[in-house]
Amino acid sequence: MAAAWTPSPAYLERSRLRAFAMKNGHADYASLLRWSTEDLEGFWAATERDLHISWRTPYTHVLDTSRGVPWTTWWTGGRMNYVATALRHDGDRLAVIAEGEEGTVRSLTYRDLSDQVASFASGLRALGVKHGDRVAVFLPLTLECAVAVLAIGAIGAVLIPIFSGYGAEAIAGRIRDAQAKVLVCADGFYRRGKVVAMKETADDAADGAPSIDAVVVVDRVGRAYPKRGRDVPWSDVTHAGAVLDVADTSAEDPFMVIYTSGTTGKPKGAQHVHGGFPLKAAQDLAHCFDLQERDVILWSTDIGWMMGPWLIAGGLMLGATIVLYDGTPDFPDASRMWSLVERHRVTHLGISPTAIRGLMRSGEDPVRTKDRSSLFVLGSTGEPWNPNPWWWYFRNVGEARCPIINYSGGTEVSGGIVGCTTWTPIQPSSFTGPCPGMDADVVDERGRPVRGAVGELVIRKPWPGMTRGFWGDRQTRDGRYFQTYWSRFENTWVHGDWARIDEEGYWYIEGRSDDTLKIAGKRVGPAEVESAAVAHPAVSEAAAIGVPHEIKGEAIVVFVVPRPLHAPTDELARSVQDKIAEILGKPLRPEAVRFVTQLPKTRNAKILRRVIRGAYLGKDDLGDLSSLENPGAIDELRALVRS
Repeated sequence: MAAAWTPSPAYLERSRLRAFAMKNGHADYASLLRWSTEDLEGFWAATERDLHISWRTPYTHVLDTSRGVPWTTWWTGGRMNYVATALRHDGDRLAVIAEGEEGTVRSLTYRDLSDQVASFASGLRALGVKHGDRVAVFLPLTLECAVAVLAIGAIGAVLIPIFSGYGAEAIAGRIRDAQAKVLVCADGFYRRGKVVAMKETADDAADGAPSIDAVVVVDRVGRAYPKRGRDVPWSDVTHAGAVLDVADTSAEDPFMVIYTSGTTGKPKGAQHVHGGFPLKAAQDLAHCFDLQERDVILWSTDIGWMMGPWLIAGGLMLGATIVLYDGTPDFPDASRMWSLVERHRVTHLGISPTAIRGLMRSGEDPVRTKDRSSLFVLGSTGEPWNPNPWWWYFRNVGEARCPIINYSGGTEVSGGIVGCTTWTPIQPSSFTGPCPGMDADVVDERGRPVRGAVGELVIRKPWPGMTRGFWGDRQTRDGRYFQTYWSRFENTWVHGDWARIDEEGYWYIEGRSDDTLKIAGKRVGPAEVESAAVAHPAVSEAAAIGVPHEIKGEAIVVFVVPRPLHAPTDELARSVQDKIAEILGKPLRPEAVRFVTQLPKTRNAKILRRVIRGAYLGKDDLGDLSSLENPGAIDELRALVRS
């Protein structure tokens, strides 16, 4: 089958990955991938040189597995602070553009950014923050957010990034676990033209976290808020004229603890180090997305999701301009994202499949009326694609000339396990294969490689971005970190995703392992069922779950959000069932199609299938709901059970 996109001579000539491969004696992508997993020392040493990492003290060995593969450390003896690399660039170059939903645009050059980081770092030191102390950042994506992230790293403290939409208890739980000393928040932010208060939420969270000594408040919307004795205005913390003093940190010193929401139990604090997450973020942006100096990257995200710190650290380490958008993608209308592209001459755009499905409802005109000629790469992550939205993104946004770099990994991985590149052909909804340096595979229940069937996504060799464990967890085989990722197969990371490699060698993510469906003995990922449902012209979004069945063991129920002007009728339900059976085969025809107006999602647009299943089956305990964006979706699902 012909590829949907093949690199033109211009893409090949520009490709940083291709130039890197050629320089190291690899003429094709397959040879590069083999080198990247067979010679870890050689590949990663060459990679850090290619990224121009700033070292205070050079390392003596690339990696050390003496404590066991799950506890591999990197850059033995090396001392580096990732902020030194991020702020080393030409001072007159534009570093950050921040646009608020209300239309305010502010920007900083690399010189300005360095000065502001120095100023806030000095202020944090004056508040008593020292090397190793934790500082929580509960901010929308603003200039102050980027400055705070870098300043925390610069003094050798540990960043605790917190989703801007969390409630007080979700924030307090993370702060208590990390024993954070300072909380940085805003007075509020704008969403759909309305002010959302943050300071009061931060106060309630800090009241439940005795370790907090100070709450630093950014004046984002200029609203009045209740003052507390521990409050310090951002303007009082910044020390004008301060000189940037980047702490002398080890490559293995923690720079961030970022919490992931689990299905059950308390969130896990993934611990990341200076020589891990930032380096992996920069490598993936360089090698997969071909991000280079003077490019302009906009990723629709939040500081509390992995892609927020990833964008700030990786984008700035490469000398690009990062665009931070604090707002919704369709406000005041469906042209907002494309207006951002036009206004800031964005070259690299990242947006989730769910956001694209939502924007598709407004048609092509909002896209086509904006100038997108600056676009070079389209990115996506967070969930599997359905073909129709992929094609819409490719043809309408990228004009069929820009590759969609599909990218999937996780918070604990520091970025991608699988991805695409601008050097290799691309098929709809797929991945070219493992990201360079990631020895990934798809295996069966005994750990044997499988092709043409759904299996577990695994990683067989260590990499610098792997989490150094969970904060406060035991570094032993009975600890939560080892049991979560390493206990299934010896020295093999089991990621928790179902994946498939087709006969042409393209990779597909089929959903989380705990979401998988097994119908009459056949295992199928929910994404495959959902893609078949969305292929129906009346279906806007879909989520598939498995429910108990007397004969099959498990049956499929699909929850569908209809497109506008399509009524949720029994006839439409049967038509959707027929479409899925037509595409996947009669054995996988859903037992039922249920219509809803919304699906429960996180703020970064991941569909919470385990929440759908629990609510539909009438379970009282739905697990951790701290990342849920739209609680009303649960009420709607529970109402379906009663109807």
